[in-house]
Amino acid sequence: MTNPINDFYYLSKALTEVLTEKAEDSLTHILSDIGKFDAETRQRLQEFAQEVKARAEKAKQQSGNTNTTITVEANTEVDLQELLDELRAEIARLKAELNNYRQNK
Repeated sequence: MTNPINDFYYLSKALTEVLTEKAEDSLTHILSDIGKFDAETRQRLQEFAQEVKARAEKAKQQSGNTNTTITVEANTEVDLQELLDELRAEIARLKAELNNYRQNK
C-alpha cells in the first residue's frame, strides 16, 4: 500500500521541477525575443537614417544648391553583436541562478 503523503511529496516535487523548467524556458525565449526586437529596431532605424540622408543628397543635387549641408547619422556606437553577446550572457547567468535555486530547495 502506498503512503499518500509520500505520493503527494513526489508529485509536488515533480510539479515544481516541471514548472521551474517551463518558467526558465519561457524567460529564455522572452529575453531572446527582446534581443531580436532590439536588433531589428536598431537596423530599421539605421536604414531609415540612411534613406533620409540619400534623399536629402538627391534633392540637393537636383536643386543645384551646394550651400546647404544636411547631415543625418544613425547611432552606430552600439555594436549589435556585443549587445547580443551581453543578452546571451545574462540568459546564462539567469539559468545558473535558477539551477542554484532548484538545488537549494
